Amino acid sequence: MARKWLGIALTGILASSLAACGGNNEGNASPSASSAPSGTGAASSSPAASPAASQAEPVKLNFWTPDRGATDHIKAEIARYNETNKDNIQVEVNIMAENYDQQLDIAFASNQAPDIVRVNGLPSLSVFVKKGYLAPLDDLLTPDMKERFGSLLREGVNQIGGKTYTLPNYGTTQRLIYNVELFEKAGIKEPPKTLQEMIDVAKKLTAAGKADGAYGIAGNLKSTGSGLRFADPIGMLSGMGSSGYDYKKGAFDFAQLKPIIEAYRQMKLDGSFIPGVEQLDIDPLRAQFAEGKIGMYVSTASEPLVYKNQFPAKIKWASALPPTIDGQQRGIVPVGNAGIFIGLSPKSEHKEEAWKFIEWMYSDEVLKSYQEDGVGLSVVPSVIAKAGKPEINGIDGFMPTKFDAIIPPVPIIAIEGMGYQEALIKYILVGGDLDAVIKDLNARYNAALDKAKASGEVKAEPMPDFDLSQLQGTLAK
Repeated sequence: MARKWLGIALTGILASSLAACGGNNEGNASPSASSAPSGTGAASSSPAASPAASQAEPVKLNFWTPDRGATDHIKAEIARYNETNKDNIQVEVNIMAENYDQQLDIAFASNQAPDIVRVNGLPSLSVFVKKGYLAPLDDLLTPDMKERFGSLLREGVNQIGGKTYTLPNYGTTQRLIYNVELFEKAGIKEPPKTLQEMIDVAKKLTAAGKADGAYGIAGNLKSTGSGLRFADPIGMLSGMGSSGYDYKKGAFDFAQLKPIIEAYRQMKLDGSFIPGVEQLDIDPLRAQFAEGKIGMYVSTASEPLVYKNQFPAKIKWASALPPTIDGQQRGIVPVGNAGIFIGLSPKSEHKEEAWKFIEWMYSDEVLKSYQEDGVGLSVVPSVIAKAGKPEINGIDGFMPTKFDAIIPPVPIIAIEGMGYQEALIKYILVGGDLDAVIKDLNARYNAALDKAKASGEVKAEPMPDFDLSQLQGTLAK
């Protein structure tokens, strides 16, 4: 039977090819003129190089990343570092292809490993550490870095076995995106606060827009990997666990999601979903929303840039915190892709110079540029306090609030059979016995969890005192 992989959100878009990339063997140049740390900031704080050193070949570092969506920004930052650092360091960035992890495998196996590695997801962090692709950073962190990032360090997020391998930069907040014009046409003054209100609003939006081909609700339900993207924002703001995992029990319990799945099933029965939703991927959904054919859906902070460039919106739209089961905000909305950024390769022949570059990349000045250029929204409190908003229509509603937070990881396990997203989407679309579906999911997921715990692959202990509301205010007040 097919093996499905469970985990929390992965980073998204990957790019160009390994053919364009060289390893760190290309950079076997003479050492940097200065052995003192460069510090953080726009330029190195080291003394100017001596005349003899300034004539030496620069130390060349190789930085690999799959962040195709941030290509222009990353190249601009690298160029700025290369022009301003006083340590005779030159960084070459390689934007990788879709099989980034596999290309790293090849590079490390053939002694062509990069010096700086982008960690492209929580599953990748544990895998990269296990394979020896990342070096611990704890002994390198300055007191300033420990102060700025200390509250964001989490086991399984940026730490493995108590050691820190990467630090946070930005993440993607999640919101209910809604068609303001269709809401006004239907006489609805504000987005829904409860699941029942969501059902009622979807029905009213459909009644108001159906003659023009507009419907109340949509989701990218074709995708068995992200089609259930609405469940965690709604469930976790209600105080539940993530991806069916109950942190208090240290086990999976998909009954947590039952009221959310039932609400979406009801909207399907009401005819509130846009026709063909079962074949809808996220980009076709966005195209329909931009044309005014969808009333609301749940998605990420990627949407403002999409409606600026990819599918220019022909309507007035806005975003709001997702509804909760009963209107009470007992938890938080998880910030996707947060807690991770770049790390140091233990195979680097220029670790001192590589760390100088990494330290510079983690400076507030550089990190705030990621937000101000619209690459992502910062999750670092010191950066949030000083970074400006990107000049993108609609981004205001996605800025971090006290209800946004980095969440503890969900155990990454291998299960047999249909994954939970596929099983629950199937119920939304065609119905059936939801209790039986949940019972089957609980049995299979917990069996896989027990197996992974027994083998030592994961640690998942009950946290009886865990309370998601305690994470409120950890990113913004």
